[in-house]
Formats: sequence, structure tokens, C-alpha cells
Amino acid sequence: MEKASIFENITHGDSKPAITVLLNTNTIKEVRIVFRENQEMKEHKAGYPIVVEIVEGSIDFGVLGERHILNKGMLVALEASVPHDLIAIEDSIVRLSLHKLDNISRVEQISK
Repeated sequence: MEKASIFENITHGDSKPAITVLLNTNTIKEVRIVFRENQEMKEHKAGYPIVVEIVEGSIDFGVLGERHILNKGMLVALEASVPHDLIAIEDSIVRLSLHKLDNISRVEQISK
């Protein structure tokens, strides 16, 4: 059994979102992304399906040319290769569920 807390040991990036791998099991990776207000992840695609959950705050989520305001408690599931971006409307915590074969370094590169 592995366990982690989405609310413990939170760090913030000064100019970019802070990314932390919380769990890395045989089947999935759970990632915490901590945004300060107005920080963003520019448009990108994942090679595998993903699930994005807004744990705290509010995110302006762009997908396929449309904007969606996602608030605390909302989830979004995307298939592989769907272009999307995120902009923090306020300080926010996002949980990202990745396929085991997806690479965390891909996520880290997007936030730069």
C-alpha cells in the first residue's frame, strides 16, 4: 500500500506551477499541481488519457478552442492527444491522474 496527502508539504513555484508526484503505482501516477493566481500551463497534449480534478481554487481550462471554468470539486476526463491548457483564476491545487506509461517529465516541461 502506498499513501499520500494532497494537502501536506505543499510548495509553490515563484514563476511556474509546482509539480509533485504523490503516488506512482504499477498502474497509475497521481500528480499534484499547485498554482498561484495567474500561473499557467500552456497548451499541450497527453499521450494517454488523463483525469484532472480541481481540489482547491478555480481553473480556466481550455480544450479544443473552448474555455471552461472549473471550480473546487470538478473533474475532467480527456482522451489522449486532446489539446488543453490551464490558467489559475486564483491559488489552486489540481490533481492529475496519469496513465502509468505517461512520463512525469512531460508534465514538468509543460509548466516551464
